Amino acid sequence: MDLAFTPEEQAFREEIRAWVRTHLPQDIAHKVHNALRLTKDDMQRWAKILGAKGWLGYGWPREFGGPGWNAVQKHLFEEECALAGAPRIVPFGPVMVAPVIMAFGSKEQQQRFLPGIASGEVWWSQGYSEPGSGSDLASLKTRAERVGDKYIVNGQKTWTTLGQYGDWMFNLVRTSTEGKPQTGISFLLLDMKSPGVTVRPIKLLDGECEVNEVFFDNVEVPADQLIGEENKGWTYAKHLLSHERTNIADVNRAKRELERLKRIAKAEGVWDDMRFRDQIALLEVDIVALEMLVLRVLSMEKSGKNPLDIAGLLKIRGSEIQQRYAELMMLAAGPFALPFIEEAMEAGWQGDFPGGVAANAPLASTYFNLRKTTIYGGSNEVQRNIVAQTVLG
Repeated sequence: MDLAFTPEEQAFREEIRAWVRTHLPQDIAHKVHNALRLTKDDMQRWAKILGAKGWLGYGWPREFGGPGWNAVQKHLFEEECALAGAPRIVPFGPVMVAPVIMAFGSKEQQQRFLPGIASGEVWWSQGYSEPGSGSDLASLKTRAERVGDKYIVNGQKTWTTLGQYGDWMFNLVRTSTEGKPQTGISFLLLDMKSPGVTVRPIKLLDGECEVNEVFFDNVEVPADQLIGEENKGWTYAKHLLSHERTNIADVNRAKRELERLKRIAKAEGVWDDMRFRDQIALLEVDIVALEMLVLRVLSMEKSGKNPLDIAGLLKIRGSEIQQRYAELMMLAAGPFALPFIEEAMEAGWQGDFPGGVAANAPLASTYFNLRKTTIYGGSNEVQRNIVAQTVLG
């Protein structure tokens, strides 16, 4: 197994690095490197830049308008974007629902929905979790009843990330109560501007409204927006979740944040504390180990082998690493990690001023926000059970 990059792959990396450094707006990169607030405009501005290049759907095959990169090229693209300070691509459209539409959608659905995703013009949201139906997603209760050439949707979704910006939502709905819970679920594409859709932001501890509740009151959805077959949505959902869990691992962001942790430790005078340096070293070892696991999978894919489905394992380790580097940043900054003044942030101040320590603002909100990573996308406890069943049978 060869984990080294070939000269051709190194040349590809240099090409990506040069393009990203030329086209990534520096005001956005500054915010990302210092964990400052990203607006919708920041995120969509970068998405449209990538879309104009044909790289927002960087994982797409050529037949659907993507660059047709192999697994190694996709990894190198993700790594160079992360290290340059590019925002994470909002995954719901290009990374999550697009592969489902490609694999299970009709030709008409592909022609209708994929161009808006590829360009970054259309913002997608995810309609999965419900009150009482998170890790046990098969227990969802949002109902879609077929009436003529449309479905009537009633129910509620929650924890809908950035749903306040959503133009469209891919939605798991119950279309049958017969048999096992998984067999009665369908996959609908829903226009969030439809009458009867209500989005209610949920304010988090840091004052942000990153997640939302979404209510459906007799929402009419044309039947031609059903993906695949009725009651087969669980199959499509599992296909999507494998992309989500791999995306959550995000080893490239961990490498960038490791460097930020070192900067904070040096700025706060704890870099010379050997006990603290030990913790940074342990974290770095785990990040390298996670990267080696990713590269092993890439090596197998490149050689034409089918690697073991380890999306759950990547999600477990990646999410735990995110929590650890956030905690170490808090410990390094000490009291400077705590202050948070929402009004000042709204006015544009986030510690980013001459003599200020932007790296410390706002560490507390980042720490609390990343506590969710071991829960969403399938809780780590459930993922460990899946991994155990895969390995032990």
